[in-house]
Amino acid sequence: MSARFDTDTAVVPNGDGSYAARMDGGWWIQRGPNGGYVAAVLVQALTASVDDRDRPLRSLTVHYLAPAVEGPVEVEVSTDRNGRTIRFVSARMLQGERLIAIARAAYAVPNPAGPAFADATFPAYAPPSDDDGRSQPVGIVPMRDRYDYSHVLGAPWDGPSSQAETGGWIRLREPRPYDAALVVALTDAWYPAIFTRVQEPMGVPTIDLTVHIRSVDALRLMRPEDWMAVRFRTTVASEGFLEEDGELWTPDGTLVAHSRQLGLILAQ
Repeated sequence: MSARFDTDTAVVPNGDGSYAARMDGGWWIQRGPNGGYVAAVLVQALTASVDDRDRPLRSLTVHYLAPAVEGPVEVEVSTDRNGRTIRFVSARMLQGERLIAIARAAYAVPNPAGPAFADATFPAYAPPSDDDGRSQPVGIVPMRDRYDYSHVLGAPWDGPSSQAETGGWIRLREPRPYDAALVVALTDAWYPAIFTRVQEPMGVPTIDLTVHIRSVDALRLMRPEDWMAVRFRTTVASEGFLEEDGELWTPDGTLVAHSRQLGLILAQ
């Protein structure tokens, strides 16, 4: 039986360069589907179109134009340029006549001959215990029931903290192999870092999300049941907008992905 993530992000080719999918309400937040979930569906369509294991996803940027409702969507995919090393592709998600999201992505052949280093430091989180996921509150929004969370740093609404930083461990509640679609979903599955600096709930819908995959090899070595370490920071909130930078790490300390998003601050 397929994990729910696979079922709810599945795409079916229409035969004309587009793909049929369905938005499932189990991934909803306050006003519509979680942005990471929408991005994962787009990645499934983009990856199916590229259809080349030797060119994994390296870069994705999604702009969110309107919230989807539960039900069918169509993802139109086109190739912007297909070079020897990098293939650039675009996608448009539509629900009827409404344009929900647009995405641009780069799929590239690895270059092992290039320089390799990582100055970013692995967060010194204690490994999660087997009970951590079960102890997390569920039902705040439907999407929270899709993941196990083990918070280590920056509990939401316990502020005001002196900095907006939060992190810990996360994984799917129904394990399945790690891949680019799941990584993209995880970049937007945590509580917003701004919640550590405020004491009242607020909405922070995503305007745009960019994800860079930094280690495809490490990602492919992860086991479905593994936890992924995550750390998110916000350093500027101004004029109703904020940025949030994220890092995703394997349990043994390899940086898998960077993310950055621009969020809109909505008072409740």
